[in-house]
Amino acid sequence: MSESTESAIRNPRSAIDFPSRIFLIGFMGSGKTTVGRLLAERLGRQFIDLDDWIVERAGKPITRIFAEDGEAAFRQLESEDLPDALREQDVVISVGGGAFVSEANRRVIKEHGVSIWLDCPIDIILKRLEGVTDRPLNTSPDRLRELLQSRLPSYAQADFRVDADQAGPETLVEEIIRLLRR
Repeated sequence: MSESTESAIRNPRSAIDFPSRIFLIGFMGSGKTTVGRLLAERLGRQFIDLDDWIVERAGKPITRIFAEDGEAAFRQLESEDLPDALREQDVVISVGGGAFVSEANRRVIKEHGVSIWLDCPIDIILKRLEGVTDRPLNTSPDRLRELLQSRLPSYAQADFRVDADQAGPETLVEEIIRLLRR
């Protein structure tokens, strides 16, 4: 976490004192987009969903990127688009579930903002993703469990962790604001 970010968190006087960039990380289905939109609205900030930027840049949905170009190509786009998002100030950024697994991406995020992990239990994620077909890595419950387990050590390196289990999005936004005011 940068010195200015630490200072803003320790000495909040108003919403302006929050870190300039708040990154939401976590597994697919954890609520990053929903919570991110609400948090940005609450703080009067812009919201960026990095996956949406990738889709726009690639000119095709994520499922097609995976099918035609492969996961490695998608991860490369993620890493290329992340610095573009850093041009924005006073923003809430939702990054893809796999973006924080990259050490380089984690370093960029930590240098330029604060990361908040929405930690959601796999059983809730499985319910949320039931019948969802536009997530290329959502191939089976066992695959999702395995994937989440492999990503947990990376997610645990976030600056903050929020339990995203039974709480609604508004409650999570309040919890994030409380964490950032400490």
